[in-house]
Amino acid sequence: MSKTSKKAAAEARRARIEEMRRAEIARERRNRIITVTVSTVIVAGLIGWGGYALYEANEQEEQQAAAASKPVRGEQTWEKEELTQNHVEGTVDYPMNPPVGGDHNQAWMTCDGTVYTEPVPNENAVHSLEHGAVWVTYTEDTTDADIKTLSDKVSRTPYSLMSPNDDQAGPIMLSAWGVQLSVDKASDPRVEQFFTKYVQGSQTPEPGAACTGGLTGA
Repeated sequence: MSKTSKKAAAEARRARIEEMRRAEIARERRNRIITVTVSTVIVAGLIGWGGYALYEANEQEEQQAAAASKPVRGEQTWEKEELTQNHVEGTVDYPMNPPVGGDHNQAWMTCDGTVYTEPVPNENAVHSLEHGAVWVTYTEDTTDADIKTLSDKVSRTPYSLMSPNDDQAGPIMLSAWGVQLSVDKASDPRVEQFFTKYVQGSQTPEPGAACTGGLTGA
């Protein structure tokens, strides 16, 4: 091969190598652009989802706060001055049944979403109300379906308890410290409203006090 041919072949190889190098650089540039674009889209999506989630959380908090500020239709209330908080021995003659406050036993009923199948002592249940629990009671006229619905609700709700009470006026009654509601059916939307408002609600004399470690039976 002549010198001229060798020189031409070498230049052709250099040209091919340079072309391949440029192609590789262009490919790397495209990959970087794609990576940056995809990352930007992902980050933007996460930011958008995070903003939406934050908005939804704020909306839910506002709705809960609004529900907590409204009185529950049909509820009865007692002033704090009417409900003493002394620890006493023996039975207490309460002016309402079930009681919603007043002097009580020094031991509370365990109220960590606890469902009792037998009546519980008023004096111990009132202590649970003092700790911010909602107490659900029902008579023998309550249907099995309603009892199950209420039991499921209570068992999922810390700071609540449930027990039968055949001496009360209404078929289903919900009690918190200083407030009480009577309903006919577990499906009544006021049940959910009562729980939302009064489980560890603003009426609680001792918020944050334990609902575990108390009595577990009569």
